[in-house]
Amino acid sequence: MQLTPGKLWGLRRMADEAGVFKMTAVDQRPPIKGPIAKHHRVEQAPWEDVAKFKGLLVESLQAQSTAMLMDPHYAVPYSTDVLSPTKGLIVTLEDSLFEETPEGRLSSNIDDWSVSKIKRMGGDAVKVLAWYRPDAGDSVNQAQQDYVKRIGEECAKYDIPFLFELLVYPLSKDAHQTQEYIEMQGKKADDVLRSVEEFAKPDYGVDVFKLESPVNAKDADGSAAVQSVFDEMGRIAGRPWVMLSAGAGKAEFRNVLDHAFEAGASGFLAGRAIWLDAFSNYPNWDKIKRDLQGESAAYMADISALADKKASNWSKHSCFGATGSKFAPNDASFRHNYADM
Repeated sequence: MQLTPGKLWGLRRMADEAGVFKMTAVDQRPPIKGPIAKHHRVEQAPWEDVAKFKGLLVESLQAQSTAMLMDPHYAVPYSTDVLSPTKGLIVTLEDSLFEETPEGRLSSNIDDWSVSKIKRMGGDAVKVLAWYRPDAGDSVNQAQQDYVKRIGEECAKYDIPFLFELLVYPLSKDAHQTQEYIEMQGKKADDVLRSVEEFAKPDYGVDVFKLESPVNAKDADGSAAVQSVFDEMGRIAGRPWVMLSAGAGKAEFRNVLDHAFEAGASGFLAGRAIWLDAFSNYPNWDKIKRDLQGESAAYMADISALADKKASNWSKHSCFGATGSKFAPNDASFRHNYADM
């Protein structure tokens, strides 16, 4: 892999000086909107409450984060003015409302939102989540592949890093049916690995993978057998990668990170494992804030210390060659590459 100046700069903005990603996700929509709407006994959660909680997340957790992942519906309009300019800004592109078909799930962009707008607003990276099952219907998988490929092409055009998130999910034939943004019960490691293998192909233009545990989080027990699965996932990814929490508990996610860092992961991009306990106090805003600044911040410090000790420097990944992720100056090629932007 070779990085252009924009992608290199964006990735550097997202990591610390040691090349480790310690990123907090505040872009979740259904996991936040759902409980708030349920409390108020309404179909749609009040915008002000959803945005206020996301604002508290930014204010409380950005000091320990290298970057924040924010959505354009709530987090960006409410919290841009409080986000520190020293932090990387990753912006979500995919809609949280996916289309469920008999053959599998279809992803799409947020209405009136695009890679170019994320670039124009000052984003350091574009994040896209795509649901994927290798054994879903052929037409669904082709549509998902085409969707991701288009995003990769746009990110290359506007020279901004493409951070790609993959999640397996239950099909109609599976026992555990849910549309929640949580780890699929009984998921197969092979489904995760085959999904990563597909999107590791150069056609998709992925710069960083945001990956789920290849085994259920509760099974990340420190064993050699589990470690070998994580090692295989890191090998297949073939580029910098970070772990997502998928609603796992604090202890479970820490165990997942231990395996991931041993396998070469360069950090984490997590949300609910960090802040879900605090959110459970809604609508007690004072208690939410105290817990974010207390328990959540303490957990963030703990997994960050683990990352400092074991995570790999993204810029030294073998995909960049012996010299690492450096941009070789060449005035002619530099000007040519940006001529038609």
